Amino acid sequence: MPKPITEIARTNKRELYNLLMRASADTVIRIAADPKHLGARVGITSVLHTWGSAMTYHPHVHMIVPGGGLSADSTKWIACRRNFFLSVRVLSRLYRRLILEGLARLHKAGKLHFFGDHAELVDRAAFDAFLQPLRKIDWVVYAKEPFAGPRAVLAYLSRYTHRVAISNSRLIRMDNQSVTFRVKNYRVNGPERHTTMTLKTDEFIRRFLIHVLPKGQHRIRHYGFFGNGNRAANIARIRELLGAKTPVQDHACDDTGDDTDAPCRILALPCPCCGGQLIIVGTIAPERHPRAPPGTARAAA
Repeated sequence: MPKPITEIARTNKRELYNLLMRASADTVIRIAADPKHLGARVGITSVLHTWGSAMTYHPHVHMIVPGGGLSADSTKWIACRRNFFLSVRVLSRLYRRLILEGLARLHKAGKLHFFGDHAELVDRAAFDAFLQPLRKIDWVVYAKEPFAGPRAVLAYLSRYTHRVAISNSRLIRMDNQSVTFRVKNYRVNGPERHTTMTLKTDEFIRRFLIHVLPKGQHRIRHYGFFGNGNRAANIARIRELLGAKTPVQDHACDDTGDDTDAPCRILALPCPCCGGQLIIVGTIAPERHPRAPPGTARAAA
């Protein structure tokens, strides 16, 4: 998102992050479904990032999108052209429109909060004037083919999904006064691209904490045919159309104390806790349910 919007995202993280992820996914899904472009129903795995190499505030979304999608009636797989998925120019314009429309709706609903230099944006006319220049600039949408294949893409993103802002391996030294860590300058090439940065301890902590997500915020989301509701059925259908084999998954069952040697039952449903594949490792029969504690009168007797 452009810098003016990231400034108000600092105090509206939940609303802006949700808008960012929804708008970016809707952009790809709409353009891909248009017969003039791909004409297919695609699947998306989105990962929210909010930091740059120096832990500066930079909300953006990385997406993994297969190179094609299902036809409207799910009878065939439509592959994209080699080395080309969707027009970046078309994507950026629709993305810009969806974000700006979403911001206007949030402001009208009173869901945005403004402080300090942006306090005047509470007024609707002032907010509209604030957004007006953003309608005329180019927004950054970047799409590329994975250089080393799908496995490399998954490996790259997996390093960012369960940590915040910086990994321990980038830390060089620290004390009560400062923290020194490795950074990458993307504006230059060559050996000078990798350097170090030293921040005062309180500034390092401040930069780290601005990337902590609001409680309950999901960093990873799935859209299109990867949506949780029909994901298993869609993937099975795609494998059938492509003639791909279903990978064998070896799940180890936990010891439930049951005397039976019944195998685990793997269901095509997401786990309500983690969103992964739901695995039934045992069932408690009705007669084996734990008894409730005795009532007060019975306990006194």
